[in-house]
Amino acid sequence: MKSFLQILKLLRGYKAEVAGNLFFNVLATVFSLFSLAAVAPFLEILFNANDISIAEEAPAFGFTSSEFLNYANYQLGLYITTYGPEQALIYFCIFIVIIFILKNATRYLTLYFLAPVRIGVIRDLRESMHLKILALHPGYYSGERKGDIISRASSDVNEVEVSIISSLEMILRDPILIVTYLGAMFFMSWKLTLFVMVLLPVSGVLISIIGKNLKGASNRGQSKLGEVMSTFDETLGGIRIIQAFNAQDAAHERFKETNNAFKTLMVSLFRKQYLGSPLTEVLSAFTLAILMYFGGLLVLNAQEDGFTGAFFITFILIFSQIITPAKSFSQAYFKIQKGIASVERINAVLDAEELIRDPASPVPMPNPLKDLRFENVHFSFGEKKVLDGINLSIKKGQKIALVGPSGGGKTTMANMVARFYDPDQGKITVNGTSLTAFKLHELRSMFGVVSQESILFNDTVANNIRLSRPEATDEQVAEAARIANAYDFITALENGFDTNVGDGGSKLSGGQRQRVSIARAVLKDPEFLILDEATSALDTESERQVQDAINRLMENRTSLVIAHRLSTIQHADRIVVIEDGRISEEGSHEELFALGGTYKRQMV
Repeated sequence: MKSFLQILKLLRGYKAEVAGNLFFNVLATVFSLFSLAAVAPFLEILFNANDISIAEEAPAFGFTSSEFLNYANYQLGLYITTYGPEQALIYFCIFIVIIFILKNATRYLTLYFLAPVRIGVIRDLRESMHLKILALHPGYYSGERKGDIISRASSDVNEVEVSIISSLEMILRDPILIVTYLGAMFFMSWKLTLFVMVLLPVSGVLISIIGKNLKGASNRGQSKLGEVMSTFDETLGGIRIIQAFNAQDAAHERFKETNNAFKTLMVSLFRKQYLGSPLTEVLSAFTLAILMYFGGLLVLNAQEDGFTGAFFITFILIFSQIITPAKSFSQAYFKIQKGIASVERINAVLDAEELIRDPASPVPMPNPLKDLRFENVHFSFGEKKVLDGINLSIKKGQKIALVGPSGGGKTTMANMVARFYDPDQGKITVNGTSLTAFKLHELRSMFGVVSQESILFNDTVANNIRLSRPEATDEQVAEAARIANAYDFITALENGFDTNVGDGGSKLSGGQRQRVSIARAVLKDPEFLILDEATSALDTESERQVQDAINRLMENRTSLVIAHRLSTIQHADRIVVIEDGRISEEGSHEELFALGGTYKRQMV
């Protein structure tokens, strides 16, 4: 029930549209009822026009079914006697056309008001998920499959769209239809309607039992779809390795196994969903048969005054119209159960705890930055200890290099400077104030990052450079490219700075991608620069070009450099060796080389 209410809460921003949908649903139902009620006078005109006899005085009009039917029969007979059956038939046909025009016009308007709700809710959900994904710390994604998150933002969101529409139909249309038709049937014959009221709930009980199983199956199906998408994503990301090792068969077998498991789950789910409609129809037919029997007895024995065969046929027609919304009601119930499963999967992302957040009372960033300190910093990933009592001071303008064996904690230290993670113990300070006291946006505006994996987006070269400063002019972008030693190759591209770099920068070489990343950092003009293995994946020529660009970038800036290559770190003011989460050595290149420890062994 809680998840169902969460689906309805998505409609809060569309109150006017929902109200419009509700209003025109009521009108459409009224016109639909009039179109059905018109069957009785039509049959009277067609079959009894020559046998009509009217009382000398009009019967009293009343709100009981017999009084109303007698009064209606009297007025109809009077009209036919006065104007003739042909004239009555003409006016009746005109009336029917008008009623159906109004019925379908109002039905269209219900869908007209539904359209912005249907699309708007999906837009809002995807925006909420995207904002949440941007806010969550990087550690969250280490325990999640990327394909599963994409599945939640696509398949699960689409499932909620279907549930929203079903919810609106169930709440704003079907109950109105059912209540209105039942009210009309009560008015015509309360005895017959009682049979309907007793027998129809049986269908609801059976449907509810099936629906409970459907929710669990849907949740498992959507989770399995996430596995399918993850496997597909891994194939795309590792296509070169798969082909290089002739592993196509193994990769496809893995995908096929997951895909077949998804197919098995979904077949079971849809079979349960499809059972709702025929089950409702069979039960309705059973009810209809009983209704026809008892109603026929009322007509044959004239047990209700004014309840003629024509009105009984009208009663049957009105009841038959309840079957359609009842079927729709059951189908909507199943869809909502599937939607609730999807909402729960989406909420697992939306409700994920944001471990890195702005402080309640932030302090302004200091200007200028005088020093950055690690003060007895401890940090773990789950049970794995990564940093164990790190103490390090970086003064303004210093170039500090971090070296050491892989897995020692160097990249984690760099990530903590930009507050991608917070220490478990200890603190990191700027000018004596903890990083956690500043707004994230202001803190990260201080830093420029160039990582080993140059992250480019499927956009133009210029827009990739402008990532941190969208307002930058073309001249500023070009100047940043010159400093990054990227201007010449960019202008040689087919469309220069307007060239699309492809997915992940696939149209550029590794060295070119890295220089575009450096140009992006140059344009940001950060006070503090973080370089994480910025040249380790490059060939000798590309490394030289990128290193020249890095040297220009580091001029007059405080820098934290992570590297294994001597050319990158030998001119650093201080080199810090990190082993097993601790600082094992510290000093200049000459001092550490003379020491003959870990640094010398790594650099030789």
